[in-house]
Amino acid sequence: MSKNQYRGSLPYSVSQNFLTSRALIERLIQKTDISAQDTVLEIGAGKGHITKVLSERCKEVVAYEIDEKLYQRLLPHAPANVRLYHADFLKCRLPESPYKVFSNIPFSRTTEIIHKLTGAANLPSGIWLVMEKGAAKRFCGLPKENLNSLLLKPFFEGRIVYHFRREDFHPAPRVDAVLLELKRRDKPDIAPAQRREFYTFVSHGLRRGLFGPRSPLTKAQIAAALKFAGLPPIKRSGDILYIQWLCLFRRWLAGKRG
Repeated sequence: MSKNQYRGSLPYSVSQNFLTSRALIERLIQKTDISAQDTVLEIGAGKGHITKVLSERCKEVVAYEIDEKLYQRLLPHAPANVRLYHADFLKCRLPESPYKVFSNIPFSRTTEIIHKLTGAANLPSGIWLVMEKGAAKRFCGLPKENLNSLLLKPFFEGRIVYHFRREDFHPAPRVDAVLLELKRRDKPDIAPAQRREFYTFVSHGLRRGLFGPRSPLTKAQIAAALKFAGLPPIKRSGDILYIQWLCLFRRWLAGKRG
């Protein structure tokens, strides 16, 4: 991640932490399924340490660097299979052909980057992002589901595959960092055309609850839908599992469409 990549509300000490150990970078990429046939996007090429290792592993690297000094420093040394752009990734078009993503991203722009990648028309088949541990857990729905995790899960399966030491970075960050893996589901749990309706259902349920007077389903409908699907009733704590949200969304959608 570059020194000036995406100026945000968080201090630079959180957003400008480089990985420079080749041995560590190789170990991280070995945890992916990136192969010699793949095109891989890198967000924030920084000093080029990850870019170089990726270029030796995959068919093509498409790297973005917003810092002009770093871009100019990298450009003359970029391997032949690296396309390096001096650009803000968040303003760039994503590929129309198959691709994967591996990046040490600016922590202050984690949510925006994930939303761009997971909301694309052409979804990447795999995403591996270095990010702050707390953010990664939230996208995995830990300790409980939230709007970000629920909107992601119909299309991706997420898990933390590596825990960093702070001294792995230069300079060391003030927060714990991990490598988050997001693997695209072979068959999504909802159709892409249902994204907006799923967002409406889930956001309403999280704000107002599923058992209030404005609930999109009655208590009897909720109980019947979960029982028919072989799922447990909602806990007294009110915590709802992703699979329960999905079941109830399908019931609501069926009723809405008559």
